[in-house]
Amino acid sequence: NKLWNADYGYKSAKTACLKSCSLMGVQYFDLYLMHWPEAQKPSCSNREMRAETWRSLEELYEEGICRSIGVSNFLIHHLEQLKEDCSVVPHVNQVEYHPFQQPNDLIEYCRKEGIVFEGYSPLAKGQVFKNPIVQQIAEKHKRTQAQICIRWSIQNGVVTIPKSVKKNRIWENCQVFEFQLDEADMVALGGLHDGRHVSWDPTNVH
Repeated sequence: NKLWNADYGYKSAKTACLKSCSLMGVQYFDLYLMHWPEAQKPSCSNREMRAETWRSLEELYEEGICRSIGVSNFLIHHLEQLKEDCSVVPHVNQVEYHPFQQPNDLIEYCRKEGIVFEGYSPLAKGQVFKNPIVQQIAEKHKRTQAQICIRWSIQNGVVTIPKSVKKNRIWENCQVFEFQLDEADMVALGGLHDGRHVSWDPTNVH
């Protein structure tokens, strides 16, 4: 589950989490994330608001209401500040990740700090389907373009979370463990990075 930035702040964060538990009929969350590094209505600096909110999540973690706590869309400097200001290093950082958006420095930092890097939008909201290199590799392996991109992400060691509400697409997205991309495939897909974001871009959040 996620804490939206409208609910940032020490008291607001705890209230929002407990309310979400109640609405979902559960006693705890396996994972609870701060959604964005910027508060919607900050009463102080973003850094101070992130720290205040994170301290609330730390308490929820210590109380067992959140089994793991993490962040989403945080860059290295956001994580560094949180590490300086708080006690618990985020367990997870959920970030946009696909062939066109490969934040490799952030991935390396997360691994060094023991933070699980989790990639969302692995299909770049469908933009990968139009790419000829993705199409060629899909034809080579007799797989769909979606399966190629998900497999590429997994082979890069990224926890990958494709999203769909269609049963056939969900099934398709799961059929990625019976084949492997070779080195040439990985290099070709790795060369598609152009820095584009199809979702949230935290670059200018201080």
